[in-house]
Parts: sequence; C-alpha cells; structure tokens
Amino acid sequence: MRSPRSRLPLLLASGLLGVSTTLGLLPGLTAGGAQAIPSIPAVPGLPIPPGLTDALVPQFSGAPVAARPMAAPRVPQNPYLSANGTSSMHNDAYSTDAYEVAGPLGRDLQVTSASYGVRECATAAFDSRGHLIGLCGDLAGFTLMSLDPDTLAPIDEVQLSERDLLSGANPFSDICGGTYFFLDQRDRVYATTIGSRIAEVAVRPDGTLQRGRTWPLAGVVPADDCLVATTVDWNGLVWFVTQDARVGILDRRTGVARILALPRGEGIFNSVSSDETGAVYLVTTHALYRMDADRRGRPQVTWRQVYDRGSRKKPGMLSRGSGTSPTLLGKRWIAIADNADPRTSVIVYDRRRGVPAARREHCAVPTLPANAGTTENSLVAAGRSFIIENNYGYEGVQTTTLGRTTTPGIARVVLTRRGCRLAWTNDSIAPTSVAKASHGSGLLYAYTKPARSDGIDAWYVTAIDLRTGRTAWSRLTGTGIQWNNHYAAIYLGPDGTLYVATLAGMIRLADGG
Repeated sequence: MRSPRSRLPLLLASGLLGVSTTLGLLPGLTAGGAQAIPSIPAVPGLPIPPGLTDALVPQFSGAPVAARPMAAPRVPQNPYLSANGTSSMHNDAYSTDAYEVAGPLGRDLQVTSASYGVRECATAAFDSRGHLIGLCGDLAGFTLMSLDPDTLAPIDEVQLSERDLLSGANPFSDICGGTYFFLDQRDRVYATTIGSRIAEVAVRPDGTLQRGRTWPLAGVVPADDCLVATTVDWNGLVWFVTQDARVGILDRRTGVARILALPRGEGIFNSVSSDETGAVYLVTTHALYRMDADRRGRPQVTWRQVYDRGSRKKPGMLSRGSGTSPTLLGKRWIAIADNADPRTSVIVYDRRRGVPAARREHCAVPTLPANAGTTENSLVAAGRSFIIENNYGYEGVQTTTLGRTTTPGIARVVLTRRGCRLAWTNDSIAPTSVAKASHGSGLLYAYTKPARSDGIDAWYVTAIDLRTGRTAWSRLTGTGIQWNNHYAAIYLGPDGTLYVATLAGMIRLADGG
C-alpha cells in the first residue's frame, strides 16, 4: 500500500515551476523521461516572489495584544531528543505542538522570506545554537538544509534521497521517506529516506552539515512499502513505522532491526509520540496503539483501541482514518481525532498500562461541521485542552487558487475531571496549517486563507486567543500559490520568532521594535 498517486503533469499545470524555472523540461528530465533529476541548490538572497495583487488585500487586521501566559502540564524532556520545542515537527516527544516561549504579539509585525525554488521545508527543528534545520522536498527528492534563523540564508545542505519520477507518486501527497525526522540531544538529525533507510546527519557548531551513519532497512521493509516516521524513546531506542503498518526498532550499534507487522489492511500516515514510561504511541487507519519494547528490544503491542474511521476518505485526508499524530497531555492522557460521520470528534483516552479497554475512553466531543469537517493535522495540546483545525476540502494546491479555499473551523476541547467540553469555535480557515500554541503569549498561531470573490489568493498568519477563541490579529504574508504552506507546520524559534514554510521557501515573522 502506498500513498495517493497522481502524475507529474498535474504539478506542471499548477504553475509552481514558474517560481524557479521556465515551464518545460526540468534539468535532467528528457522528453522520454528519466528516473531521477538532480537537486538544484538553493540560491541565497532572493525572497519568495511577491504577488502582483499584494497591495489589493488587507495587510493587517485586528490589534496587537499583551501576553497572557497560560499554565499547562509540564512536558518531560526526553533525554535523547533536543530541547522541548526544538526537536521535530510536533515540537517534543509528547507531540504537543505547543511552546513555552512567547510568540509574536502583533506589534509592528515584520515579514521577511527566502526562496529556495520549488522546495518546501515542511518539517523543521532548531539545533542547540539556534540554526533552523529543515527537511525540504522538491521534485528531485528530499534535502536537509541548515538555515540562518535571522536572514533565512542557506548555510549548508545535504541531499538525502532522490525521487523516481516514473513511479507515479505525486510529490504533493507522497509521504514516503521524507516527511519526518527528529533532532537528538547532540544535534544529530535522524531522518527517513526514500529507499527505506534511516540517515544520520550531524549539525556542526557553525551550522554546516556532516553525513553520518546510514542504516538500510530494505531487508525488513518490502519494496512495495516505505518508511513514514521515526522517533527515539526514553531508553534511546530508535523506532520507525511504515505505511503498511510495520513497526520496527533499530539497534544503532549493530544495525539490526526488529519488526512487528500490525493487522493487514491497516496503514500509518502520521508521526509517532513517546513518553517517559518508554512507550511509543501511533495511530493507524483503524486504531490507536500503545507499543513497548520487550527485553530483547522487540516492539510489542501493549494495548490497541479501535476508533470510528468513518465510511470514506474525506476530501482533505491522505487516508480513510484519523489524520492526527497522537497528542499526549500530562502523565495520563492521549488524544486523537477520529474520522466519524457526520462529525469528526476529538477523543481522549487514558494511555496508562492496565486500564480496562471498556474504561480507556475518557471522552469524545464532536467538533467540526457535520459532513464538512476533517483534519489531517495533529491536535494541539494547549493548557488542559486540545485544539483541532478543519482541513476539509483541501485536495492539493489547485484547491486554494482563484480565490477558493477550504471549509472553516478551529475548535478547542477542554479536559475536565469527568469528561470534556467544547470551549469555543472559531471560523478561521486553515487549509493545512499545523497550528501551534504559545503558552507564553496565550495565543494559537494558524496559517489561514480566507475566501475571496475577486480571485485573489491571500495568505495570512492569524493569532487566536487560546482562552476565548477570538481572533486577535492577522498579518498578510503574500498573495499567490507560492505562499501556500501545503501541510508545512508553523514553528516558533527559541526567541519566539515565527516561521512557516511555503511551496517556494520560508517565511519569518516577528514583532518590530
């Protein structure tokens, strides 16, 4: 089972290639086709091309706010990951998508950008010296980039894997071997690659990159399967998962990998989480799992919890099932979104060992609009609550062109002693945001695109009050397809600066003064 397929002409028709090259044959791609094309190094000093319609839309709405910090359960530090808030797409081992640092408050917001051609750095981390480390995908494959956090200029890059353009895989939706990585406590990247390998790359103090070890896993991952995500548990064991729901543990010293195949027909399309008990948590298209390693370092199922996977793959989903990575809260709770009809619910479970299956579910709260709601992004753990965004209707970059957009909806579900309650909803439209919370500022940051009847495609960073759900402010980043984030996450740097990748580069947003 592989991810959804398409054809290269769809990408060519989108107009994206006009950002960095002329429409026509790409370097290395002949009229007869070729199996791979070379990666084109990023050109420093160029911003993301501005849209001709930038001046025709509001640049800023709302008003600056004062920081209102929100208390939250402590997230313990995994000793084998970089500092919480810096290690992966979802920030930390718990996949909270939340930061303690205060993000932008809306004061004289400064937006800068850098273009890397048709290359999107969807997953990012920050090393111990603040360098922005991104795993970036383009037509050629996946490249690890080290970026200056202030100028966004490339410091160094290493290509990790190449695409086979004749495989039929759609670069816009293929999650195989290049979506997720983690950064460890010694500034070493561990990334999945095309070809079923885990690659290690060290970040030097000056931000340059040095290739390390590579562990081939083709002996345990069949050719028709692929790596999706990897993580490290509290005991230092490296775990990996495949799209056909194989779960493995890699012994980095010997290179031996031990595999457990989950039930046939299940698939994995999202990242994984871990906690201080040594457990690893993952969601398949059918169930939520807690996994633990046995004494021999083999993955074992501790418990399995079926959820409502719905009757169809809704528009905006990569698969029929949950689109969330598991989100942990405190020492007890774990949450996902299901794919139920007619309304998607946020479901909270007790993740501990020994809890009877009949009592594992703590609550389930319907959130998004009936027959028009789904999410393909992880929940955000903000305070003692979970936040979900609506991605219903996003089926590629063409979905958000000519003024069109997706279905609105962001909602917050608060955890209570006896269950959960829906605290608020917000009508912002975040096609594929991977929103992030700042406990330091008391704000949720989403990447939004309002509907427009004039055909202009305007993209904004939007700040929402975590407590009330009211929109505080929105700041334009740009107009046009080149500003589409296409599933790239929002990130806050160690100083609170906000970053978000687009199909053409990286955006930096910070308060002025």
